[in-house]
Amino acid sequence: MRKITGMAAGAAAVGAAMFAAPGTASASPAPCGGETRACVDLSANRAWLMDGNGGVTLGGVPVTHGKPGYETPPGVYHVTWKNIDHWSQAYNGPMPYAVFFTDTGIAFHEGSLNSQSHGCVRLTRENAKTFFNSLAPGDVVTVVP
Repeated sequence: MRKITGMAAGAAAVGAAMFAAPGTASASPAPCGGETRACVDLSANRAWLMDGNGGVTLGGVPVTHGKPGYETPPGVYHVTWKNIDHWSQAYNGPMPYAVFFTDTGIAFHEGSLNSQSHGCVRLTRENAKTFFNSLAPGDVVTVVP
């Protein structure tokens, strides 16, 4: 991944139904709607899987994201590719269950929730597997500030 130096255009927040998977999420409404299949709320450190019609299928699950100087950019994106056993050349580390959604190499993937990333959205192993198995290239990912 490359260092992110600016913020992308913000995404509009639209209320949606909520669902909390036992043990993995707190019940909270997703701030994304429309055709969104994955939603990230940077200020709440939460992410959701959605049905593409405004309904929530999982979430909001806890996440961590980009630290200062490597911010995760808000905006509307599309899943570009996936790699179950991705290895980051830039940071010389594993990115299991990687689902890439920006042209700068930002992805959802399994990782520690105890520290911020270089821009990626980190999930627990269980949630990273679910995001990996639920998302496909072309799916809409919305990231809100």
